[in-house]
Amino acid sequence: MTRLYIAGIAMTVFGRHLERSLHDLAGEALQGALKDAGCAASDIGAAYYSGMTNGPLQGQISVPGQVIFSKIGIERIPVFNVENACASGSSAFHLALQSLKAGATDVALAIGAEKMNIPDKARAMALFEGGWDVSRVEENYATLMKMGEGITPPPGSESDRPYSRFMSIYAAMCRWHMRTYGTTQRQIAAVCAKNHGHSVHNPYSQFRKTFTIDEVLAAPPITYPITLPMCAPLSDGAAAAIVCTEEGLKRIGADRRRAVEVAASVIRSFSHRSIDEPEKAVGRLAALQAYEIAGIGPGDIDVAEVHDASAMGEIIQTENLGFVDPGQGGPAAERGDFTIGGRIPINPSGGLESKGHPLGATGIGQLYELVTQLRGEAGARQVEGARHAMQENGGGLQGVEEAAVAIHILRH
Repeated sequence: MTRLYIAGIAMTVFGRHLERSLHDLAGEALQGALKDAGCAASDIGAAYYSGMTNGPLQGQISVPGQVIFSKIGIERIPVFNVENACASGSSAFHLALQSLKAGATDVALAIGAEKMNIPDKARAMALFEGGWDVSRVEENYATLMKMGEGITPPPGSESDRPYSRFMSIYAAMCRWHMRTYGTTQRQIAAVCAKNHGHSVHNPYSQFRKTFTIDEVLAAPPITYPITLPMCAPLSDGAAAAIVCTEEGLKRIGADRRRAVEVAASVIRSFSHRSIDEPEKAVGRLAALQAYEIAGIGPGDIDVAEVHDASAMGEIIQTENLGFVDPGQGGPAAERGDFTIGGRIPINPSGGLESKGHPLGATGIGQLYELVTQLRGEAGARQVEGARHAMQENGGGLQGVEEAAVAIHILRH
């Protein structure tokens, strides 16, 4: 079996970069990854560009990767443009690995970049409305909102300002989980407070402000049980990863001590399961497949980055990944199991809620955090003795779950 490695990886600070261009952000990430790998752009044999905002927000409907790369020193090689909603960056990374397995090259690049903060915020928010079947919007919305039936939101728990319908869907999932397992709003707030606490020590994070659980609960509401700090913001930023075979590592002269092996890379899509069949969740099935490929189990994972566009997402994914039994994600979060120093630290970067969520760069940003952890270079947020790390990144919505899920297991 071909062994594959991350030789270099880098990211920009995620945040509001109103004064910077998309190619400027992408160039910073690329140069950081090249420096980390100790190679030149001319060493790369194939490149995969991930971005969702190029067409709708910048007007670059086609060939965004070729356009961006033309400005940052990548040309002549095969370039592929990847869109898989919020899982776009992870999908680009997966395809870069596939090019290595196929023998098309021994060094490949995956890069994601987004500029989501534009003067017309409503236009940016409208991006999320394209993350499901647009021919059945009202039907889909009505079906998904039924998940939240049985729990009546208290007075004053609904924002009077516009917000993404995806937050309404997350809230419905929250209420289903609350009704089914007894999960509480306080437990969801505990996830949020934990992630904001982690972000204080991450220099790449969009937000670096602590919240107590009570402050999260008292924050402006979005839609019950979600409050503002529980939600990922609109973010600008870029992240890049250079992946190699054994031969590629030798050719570029990479430092083997810092190369991190990709033990498993899995992409799966939704099924028309019922919400009452969590054992068939796409995230759970993808995780089981990844564990089998890597030859390990949930108990071997030392640190994880999971998709928390809302804090509830982390609870759902910790259950899907097998870190806790169904319904136990909330109590585990409240106990501190997922905090740095706890049983299995989750989102030491601060997660999407704090670090930010520049859609096409998000997945590679998660991988950056895990590589940093496995190399022992995370500073005050370091998870001691981390050898195995797991990433989960979801995108879009079909049926009652993510349209696409990416899982990666890394080891060092």
